[in-house]
Amino acid sequence: MDLLNDPGQARGADPDQLSLLLIDARNRTLRWMARFETAGSLFGGVGSTIKPWRWIGHAGWFQEHWIARHVQRGRGEQADPRSPRLPSVHPQADAWFAPTASSVFDDAAPPRADEIRAYLATTLDTTLDLLTAASTEDACLHPFRLALMSEDRLSERLAVGAQWLGVEPEGAGRPAGPPRGSRPRTPILWPASRALLGSPPGGLVPPNERWAHEVAVPAFEIDASPVSWARFAEFVQDGGYDDRRWWDDAGWRWLEQVGRRSPRAVAHWRGGVTVERHGQLRRCAVDEAAVHVTWHEAMAWCAWADRRLPTEAEWTLAATRGVGLGFAWGEVLEWMLGPARPYGAGPREVAGFADPVWEPGLAVLRGASSWAVPRAAHPQRRRFEAPERDDLFCGFRSCAL
Repeated sequence: MDLLNDPGQARGADPDQLSLLLIDARNRTLRWMARFETAGSLFGGVGSTIKPWRWIGHAGWFQEHWIARHVQRGRGEQADPRSPRLPSVHPQADAWFAPTASSVFDDAAPPRADEIRAYLATTLDTTLDLLTAASTEDACLHPFRLALMSEDRLSERLAVGAQWLGVEPEGAGRPAGPPRGSRPRTPILWPASRALLGSPPGGLVPPNERWAHEVAVPAFEIDASPVSWARFAEFVQDGGYDDRRWWDDAGWRWLEQVGRRSPRAVAHWRGGVTVERHGQLRRCAVDEAAVHVTWHEAMAWCAWADRRLPTEAEWTLAATRGVGLGFAWGEVLEWMLGPARPYGAGPREVAGFADPVWEPGLAVLRGASSWAVPRAAHPQRRRFEAPERDDLFCGFRSCAL
């Protein structure tokens, strides 16, 4: 796999590699910005909480905050995240783009598009200049690798924003686009084995992956691909959304509250499945992965089908060793069985990482959607989200009981 697409190499990139990757990430961000500008949605829609301009500007702010303005950047993770920062190159950068800005400055006048573009150019130039003087030690490269990971993940977030603002994303993000259909594949039978969960020290390791450890995994059967619209439609047509038997207590409460009768964005099931995709109603191939499905809906489908969601260990085994057996992932983020938990006694939060902090009640998503930057699709990546999240490009696959 080449440098621009290899997730393992990106996490441990040296200064020369990081320079190329940071430029590639910023070019992608600018392409997304152009798409939102063309659609007239850069500053969001009427009454919408989605603000692409703020997310895009945050990419420059993140680099500046953790690199150019951070006098302790050379200490890597050992730097004090609360230490004083140098002034920004733009006097309103913190007001516009800091994580707290969305709640404090919603009524303030936003920047012009050309101001955002100039800020992105200036911050990247400064980052690249400082990178040329950085040593090759992990601590010194940590903030640069962190900035790359943050901006790569921004691409998937902007794809989510484009979906709900009705923006056609062609030419902006990953060419793969929406979930890809495939022929039904035979489930994979896996013998009792041991799985390596998490990542070892070295390079950039997100808190949710710390640290690598082996676990025993009994024999299991797992779907080779995520549950498709065709398979999910059977549950809907069988009255699955009206049958209390298939829902746990939390899922049924959620269902009664939202009044859902199909996954979000589904318009109707007549003659196939028609979904809202980037502001247009489109007929989907029935073998595409079902998407915008909550954890509650995934659990209910599994109960109805007499199956279950995979454990993280089962999914990891299949994703890391099962490609040659037909295991396919990368169409949708996939819900896992059981609640989110940190690995061992490792840190639950590290300054600068955007992953949701562990807390009770969250569920785990593994894998990546088809809108993810390929180098962000690491097989050990974990994402903790509320079980009712359905705005993300999330789906699921199942295992035999």
